[in-house]
Formats: sequence, structure tokens, C-alpha cells
Amino acid sequence: MKKIAGFLKENKRYAIVLKVLAALLFPLLMCLIFCLVKGHSLKDVFLPSSEWNDELFYFKQVEGTVGYLYPRGYFGFNESHANLLSFAAWSPVLVTPWILWGLVFGWNLLSPIICNIVLLSITCALFVILTKMKVKDMIALGVMMTAFTPFVRYMLSGMPEIICFSACILFTGLTINYLIKEKLYKLIILFALAAVMTLMRPYLFLFFIMPVFLAIKKYKVKGLIVSAVTGIATIGIYVFIKVKLSAEYFTALYNTDWVTDFFNKGIATGIHNLAYRIYAMCLNITDYMKSGIITGLCAGAIFAAFFVLFLLMIIRFILDIIKFKKEKNEENKNKLFVEAHFLFVMFGMFCALVLMYKLTEGSKHFLTFLALGVFILALYHGKYYIENVILVAAFVFFFIIKATSPYDYEVPFKNEVIEVKTAEWQQAFDENIKIEDNLSYDNVIIWNFVDVKDGTSYPIKWQYLYMLPEGMGISCCEPQYVKDNFDSLKSKYIVTLTGSETDLLCQKKDKQLLHSDGELSFYALR
Repeated sequence: MKKIAGFLKENKRYAIVLKVLAALLFPLLMCLIFCLVKGHSLKDVFLPSSEWNDELFYFKQVEGTVGYLYPRGYFGFNESHANLLSFAAWSPVLVTPWILWGLVFGWNLLSPIICNIVLLSITCALFVILTKMKVKDMIALGVMMTAFTPFVRYMLSGMPEIICFSACILFTGLTINYLIKEKLYKLIILFALAAVMTLMRPYLFLFFIMPVFLAIKKYKVKGLIVSAVTGIATIGIYVFIKVKLSAEYFTALYNTDWVTDFFNKGIATGIHNLAYRIYAMCLNITDYMKSGIITGLCAGAIFAAFFVLFLLMIIRFILDIIKFKKEKNEENKNKLFVEAHFLFVMFGMFCALVLMYKLTEGSKHFLTFLALGVFILALYHGKYYIENVILVAAFVFFFIIKATSPYDYEVPFKNEVIEVKTAEWQQAFDENIKIEDNLSYDNVIIWNFVDVKDGTSYPIKWQYLYMLPEGMGISCCEPQYVKDNFDSLKSKYIVTLTGSETDLLCQKKDKQLLHSDGELSFYALR
């Protein structure tokens, strides 16, 4: 071992190559080992086995974009649709890496999984290169990544969280590299990354403060002007995407009542309602965290882990300030910049959650900051890695020991029943649906979020909709909407729970039954 260490020390290029290879292979190794432990291989991951319905929307929109540049049917809710093109309520920028992957390599049920793994692998390698990471810090990173099981869960999924993880990690790695050696092109890339991240998810606008600060620090007035122009342009593009390219969701995606209260009910009432919301949300978050600790509630576990990381970063930041006062060198100063910015974005995200998001949906967005924190704490740590050990312990407790909910933590693998059923439905859809060349509701199928049968609401097997022809749009509807508007529904097709109120209504109105497996029925509405 001493000879190998000595050789690598003398031949730094070989050491760099080995570190980069290790970083490239580690995400894949994590996934392979996870699948092996579960008795499966990587090719057994099967999205139609998943219970996460957001994955269906992302997958089919990407599929339609790869095949036709944009889906030929509208994606929306209660038959809403975008003013331009056919995307659902979320920005298509979010899945751009998948679209590019599909255009180059084709798009199938394994494509998002493979792309996720490749994307995180490249990100890990670039982070190691950009930050000049040491071997011992890479080991710490590997341990923390392994303990933070959402890395594997989201790599082996059709959710775009890995895209967000990778963007933030790459942004931070490039920031650190810029601080080591300032170059204009790096700053330009940072601005471009911050803009793209904002278009992906608006709360990532918090990262804009770093390139803005660096630009003003180095270029003064010119930097301020460029920052203002870039920020305004990014916000303008985001508004355009939101207004023109996004379909209306069932309810408002963000809660902004506290803002309108100031205008509609007066300043005093506005302040009162804002204070009450903050108080109530903080109490709810506390309750969620208690449930995360006691029962393993996923949202509560994420909140608790987030606060553990936040406290560790505050301690690390204070200790580094003390160290900087003693040893006023550039490296310590750069660390403080990065740590201060990370604390700012964590706090900003918490404020955004309290003011605008629903807790269950909002908790998922905290995963991005936990993933980034793993990389920052692996690089910036104390002498004995105490913070890393504490964070690993928290991850093991919340995401391994308490990870008992199949819905939140189980990777979807193939099983014989779902494979037979999906093949059956693919044949049924292929035989009965012809994609029209134009963008229209002739290329749309309604899927009721739930169906009512014998007075009880049941979810339907929406997973079979993965088998719809490429380019088909999906409108997720509430059963009451379908019932109230049945004679004027715009979509050409509908799938419904066999024996449900919607199914009986289709029969009563003599709609053509195209296929039924006894559980799910597929009709042509015209």
C-alpha cells in the first residue's frame, strides 16, 4: 500500500484519473448493489410497477417530445391545457436532460433511469475535478451518499430530482473552482446554470446570489448591470413558460394568499395572517418531524434531516469564521463564501416552504439541499469528520432504519402480473388509438385520479397508461368534473375503473368499449 501511495503521489495524473474513475463509477455501483440486495438486476427496474403517478406524466411528455418535438395530445388537469403546445403544469426545462438523452439514444422505460445514473456519475466526477477533492474526502462523500438512500431511490425512478441534485452540485463545484482561480468564462457558466436552475424550479433562483455577488465584487458597475439584465431576463422567461407553456393545475401550486391579504384586507390584517401562517406552518413542521422520528413518516424524516444538516452547517460556519480570524488565508475565505451561500439558500428554501408550499409536496424539494449538503460537508469538514459522522447517523436513522413505507422507499421492480397486464394494454391501445398529426384532443385520454364505486373512492391502475402510443396526451381529471361535463368532454378517450360511476355513465351513454380487463375499462367518447 505504501508503494502504491508513493507512486500516486509522484504521478499525480494517475491519481487524478483514478479519482475521476471512482467518482464516475460510484453512483452505478450504488444502484447495482442496491438491486442485488433486493434480488434483482438494474434491468428489472420497471416504471409501471411504481406508485408515483408524477413519473407517468414526465415520462410520456418526454416520449412525445422525443418523437414529435412536443406531445401531440394535451397534458393537463380537468382538461386544462397550455396556451402554447401541450405540456402539463411543470416547466419542460426540468426534463431537458432526458429529452436530449432520448433524442440521442432513444426513449424507453429504462431511459430515465440510465440517464439519471449517467448524469449523477458525470456530476460526481466533475465535482471531484473542480474542487480538487482529496481521496479521504471522497471516501467521506461515498459513505454519506450511501447513507442518503434517496440518491439511489431517485436514480432508479422516473422523477427528475437527480437532475436538480446534479445541477446544484455542479453549480457549487464550479463556484469553488472559480474562487480558486477567477476566470470570466466560469462566471458566465455560473450565470447560465443559475438561470437554467430557476427555469427548472423557481426556488432555485436562490442560487443566483452567488454569481451576482462574484460579478459585482470583481466587475463593480458592469457586474451589477449584467446581473440585473440576466436576472430580469430569467424571470421574464420563467413567467412566459408559466403563462404560455404550462397547464392549469387542480389547485394553485403556490399559496400566495398572505400577499393578497395585504392589498385586499389591509396591512394590519395582512401582518396578522402572515404571522399566523408562519406560526401554524412551523407547528405543523414540528409535528411532521415528530412523526418522522416516531413512525418514519417520509416528509417528517426529510424535514428532520434538513434541520440536522442546517445546524451542522451553522456550527461548521462558526468554526470556520474563528479559524479565518486566526489564519487569514484565501482558502478559508473561500470556504466561508460557499458555506454562507449554502446557509442562505437553505434558509431561503425553508421560508419558501412556510410561505408558499404544501408540506407534503414541499418536503420533496428539501431533498435537493440535502444532496448538495452531502457534497459540501464532504469537502468542508472538521479535523475528525465529526459533522460527517453525525449526518451519516441521521441519514441511517431516518432513511434506512425508519424507511418502512413501500410507497416512499421501495424501488419499482418487474413482477409477472404487471408485465402480462402491460403487454395486454399495449396491444389494446395500439389496436384502438391512431395518433393524429395535429395537436388536438383527438390525441388525449382522460384518466380519473380516483373513481367512485359503491359510494367509495378507489384509485385506478393508471400505470397501464405507460403503454399509450408515443405522442398521446393525458388529462388527469376529478370524477366530479367528468360527471358534470360528460356530454361536453373534449378528449376522445377515457379509462375508468370497471363498475365505477364513470364506467356506468359510459355504458348509459352508449360509449364504445374498446377494451376491459375486468378491473379497468377503456372507452372511446366519440
